[in-house]
Amino acid sequence: MQINSKSFTLRRMVSNRMQRILQTLLLNLFMVLLMLVILLPFYWLIVNSFKTNHELFLDSLTLPKSFQFKNYVDAWVQGLSQYYKNSLIVSTISMTFIIFFSSLTAYGISRFRFRGKTLVFLLILGGMMFSEQIALVPLFKMLTRLQIYNTYFALILPYVAFRIPFSTFLIRAYMLSIPSDLEDAAYIDGYNSWQVFRRIILPLSKPILASCALVNLNFVWNEFVFALVFIEDAKLMTIPIGLMAFKGQLRINYVVMLAGIIIATIPLIIVFSFLQKQFLRGLTSGAVKG
Repeated sequence: MQINSKSFTLRRMVSNRMQRILQTLLLNLFMVLLMLVILLPFYWLIVNSFKTNHELFLDSLTLPKSFQFKNYVDAWVQGLSQYYKNSLIVSTISMTFIIFFSSLTAYGISRFRFRGKTLVFLLILGGMMFSEQIALVPLFKMLTRLQIYNTYFALILPYVAFRIPFSTFLIRAYMLSIPSDLEDAAYIDGYNSWQVFRRIILPLSKPILASCALVNLNFVWNEFVFALVFIEDAKLMTIPIGLMAFKGQLRINYVVMLAGIIIATIPLIIVFSFLQKQFLRGLTSGAVKG
């Protein structure tokens, strides 16, 4: 009986180990396939941006016979530099206002008690469900009446307004995970609410602020609808609209357009490379709070 029991236990252990190995292999295989699905379009884009138009249409999957770095120079000279400048201006100002107002709102909702607090939070959640497309006509009329249509602020104000609810929701959840004892100690030391917010809450909230910055930067940098409707002057166009006009200017020179797309993605890649640790920490910390 003891021998049979030991043999059964051993077979069970081997079976469990084989199941774990099989699960690991299947998971790794799935991740490899997922990685290929994500990376193959990038491979196609990068490889073809160094080709001539003839090589692109002849075989778009092979490596170029000679790398055409001139495509990137042509893309930059033929208008991408201006679109880059416009996107940087709009994105920087929008991100500054979004993070500032969202962090202040989240701090007030998560730390103070006041009448109508629940209603304010529900209104913020309602703002997350408000469609941008529905607001196009009212926003167009408002911007025209304010005489800021076809200016940078015609993009900045809608971007800030539409991204504050989501950012506030994320930052609030994170701030709820910060121990209130730290604030109590600061108040005892003579700090006021603004000093507590600036010197304690903001430094501790760097991960979630970085996460919000990345998410909102991705939205603002790639936003198309508002930029298409609220901007007419080619000198004020941001990258998404500029690339569309870029295609019309270049006609059949697709390889230069592909080079322009690669250049347009570089800032997002660089920012994410520097902030990826903070991004992951910000999205996972405070997730159980509410």
